[in-house]
Amino acid sequence: MPEKNSVSITKSQLSPKVHEGLGIVEYFSGKKLLVTGATGFLAKVLVEKILRTMPEVDKIFLLIKAKDKEAAMERLMNEIINTELFKCLREKHGALFESFISSKLVPVAGNMCEMNIGIEEDVANLVAGEVDVIINSAATTTFDERFDVALDINTKGAARIINFAKKCEKLKLYVHVSTAYASRQIEGKIIEESFGKGHYVANSAGMNETLYKHVHGLDIETEIKLASEMLESFKENEIDQNLKDLGMSRARNYGWQNTYSFTKAMGEMVVEDTKGELPVIIIRPSIIESTLKEPIPGWIEGNRMMDPIILLYGKGKLPGFFVNPNMALDVVPADIVVNSILATIAKHGGKESKLEDSNSNDHVYQITSSVANPLIMRDLVDLAYQHFCISPCFDREGNPIQISAFKLFTSIEDWLKSIEHFKYMANLYQPYTTFDGRFDNNKVEKLLECLSEEERKEFQFDVSCIDWKHYITRVHFHGVRKHVMKETALK
Repeated sequence: MPEKNSVSITKSQLSPKVHEGLGIVEYFSGKKLLVTGATGFLAKVLVEKILRTMPEVDKIFLLIKAKDKEAAMERLMNEIINTELFKCLREKHGALFESFISSKLVPVAGNMCEMNIGIEEDVANLVAGEVDVIINSAATTTFDERFDVALDINTKGAARIINFAKKCEKLKLYVHVSTAYASRQIEGKIIEESFGKGHYVANSAGMNETLYKHVHGLDIETEIKLASEMLESFKENEIDQNLKDLGMSRARNYGWQNTYSFTKAMGEMVVEDTKGELPVIIIRPSIIESTLKEPIPGWIEGNRMMDPIILLYGKGKLPGFFVNPNMALDVVPADIVVNSILATIAKHGGKESKLEDSNSNDHVYQITSSVANPLIMRDLVDLAYQHFCISPCFDREGNPIQISAFKLFTSIEDWLKSIEHFKYMANLYQPYTTFDGRFDNNKVEKLLECLSEEERKEFQFDVSCIDWKHYITRVHFHGVRKHVMKETALK
């Protein structure tokens, strides 16, 4: 795979436009934000970036699943503030770090699965009376999550937060973080298009949340009812697997890859039909992986997307996998996703918001790489082999684990014969490892042109600048092994 400089210069950097930019820092100054899914991977990177680069932000309310304020504060400290991610911010403020944090971050005990997003009435009234921007990043991202759980968070949760947003007197923008895979399209160029027109029509419901009927037969109310009935029809020890199977079955019945993308798509439908006059933008990142540069290269939490497969390979437990070697795996580092979100908020909430004519799809942004800078699966596999040859994993006796070249099975039959134990994993990942689509990111690229020279330095989100060889072998794999596998020494 040809190498690029990790700091390669784009055309826009060679001849920057003379303008004031989007005014990102200016926009966030004095603003009050509400961030849901606050203990999640993306939200942490987002909050850290805002506090580090835009300390003039007034306040960030963090919705944290907890029984009370004290429990929410404990989760804030243990799962957010005391992580390595905030090390740079801690060093920047020194002895004043704790007072700075307490002046900016407000933990709010709540639950996306409850009415009024689970916030006590007096606190809800306080937040609703102050907040300027809501960023909804709450989600369950497990591909084969229980259908009832995924519906409650990804679909019904979207309705609950929209209902809350309508009570916010000063709200200037609602940001809904979805996924690029919410689209059912699996080949060709997938454009930044809203689900709002032609995809569904409104359907009445009796649960204070508007539900929908897909023109091809999808009725969200029916899906919710089906999951509820299934919950009551099985013995306790049978519920989990049957509801997981139901979600995957229903998703694939309507053309989605899995329960996650299916319920996130329905969540978008909820937002589009219930938003009313709310100013809304929808953000669709593809596969969000470890940070490229900020605040530290390679920071990540959890075993995400392809990482479990790669790590099994590095440990010598997985010699090959069913995959299209020529497909583009759409990956975007978390810090690039965050910078894109911040620029999009500044555009739609600030001075650039009136520069373009109104269009039904202007509010949908795909933060993706497969068109502008594709990472080809064959190259990823080669990079994994190179990495584990140079920096092998070790067995329990401390001996380096020798690996062979990763075999790409182009026939599912050959794969299943070779590794019977991984049948379910192959089935779960197959929509991604054989995915033949490319996600268009035209609007995000146009957004780059609006940045000032200073904003390009502070809020870079040009995916064409990513040197995949450097990122995969020197940043991402090392980050996964350090932060997820907790390895203490890497070559």
